[in-house]
Amino acid sequence: MHWIALIVAGIFEVIWASAMKQSEGFSKFWPSMIMLVGMLISFGLLSLAMKSLPLGTAYTVWTGIGAVGAFLVGIVILGEAFTLTRALAAIFIVCGLVLMKISNHE
Repeated sequence: MHWIALIVAGIFEVIWASAMKQSEGFSKFWPSMIMLVGMLISFGLLSLAMKSLPLGTAYTVWTGIGAVGAFLVGIVILGEAFTLTRALAAIFIVCGLVLMKISNHE
């Protein structure tokens, strides 16, 4: 249950970060509201996950999901550049997340 909460928290991190970009410095009402609600949900679920997961694991996975998710949203939805170097960086982040998850069982 806590891992599901953590994954959903990471997804909402992507949502609020994307909405922040779309808010254009909080000058657009609806993207700003989506960002605020997304943040509340993301932090709430992260807090729930941290009840049973180690701080380092939970925070690393949460930020990793957010970083890779924002990277993908930037490319797929916002038309940002896809380069081999950026893709490799995202792959390294995912590898780090997998290692963090595995290390939780040691």
